[in-house]
Amino acid sequence: MDPLDAYHLGSVPLGVAVAGLFVIVMARSHGTYWAGRGVVRGAQAVHEQEGAPGWWHATIRRLETWTDRRSAQRGLDLVRRWGPIAVTLAFLTVGLQTASFAAAGLVKMPYLRFAIASIPGALVWASVWATIGFGAVWGAISLFATSPWALAGVVVLVVVAIVWLVRRQLLRRAQRSAETGVQAEV
Repeated sequence: MDPLDAYHLGSVPLGVAVAGLFVIVMARSHGTYWAGRGVVRGAQAVHEQEGAPGWWHATIRRLETWTDRRSAQRGLDLVRRWGPIAVTLAFLTVGLQTASFAAAGLVKMPYLRFAIASIPGALVWASVWATIGFGAVWGAISLFATSPWALAGVVVLVVVAIVWLVRRQLLRRAQRSAETGVQAEV
């Protein structure tokens, strides 16, 4: 049985899927942006009003603690350096999307600039997920339905390939650093 038919998605036109995903990702990215703006405003309010309820102080502290995480710092650095371009390109990343959107709010990027920058990124994200992304997910579900061991094997192969590529990149970077260090000493 085809998973698309099981969920009645086999007949959904591509345009409808892209439009639906576009609305979802725009809501998510803009909500995250406004959450970042809320952290800034909340932090200011906490400092201005010591009489705020305890839950408010706790929430603001939790949100401020989030900004100290490595991914949040990377997002902040990207947005500070690249501005709206970082927002557009964040849609093509895994792990930096939320940090970049929140960072745009934290640095108080003008909302219109954020909104305009998010449109092309959201369109690309929605198109990729409506085609290749869901194809991969449904393929994995079909493979699992056929043979869970085959899916486990594919996952292991993908993980091994990613680890190998990352290790190779890190070794190259270390070798370049060592070579520049030796040249600097000469």
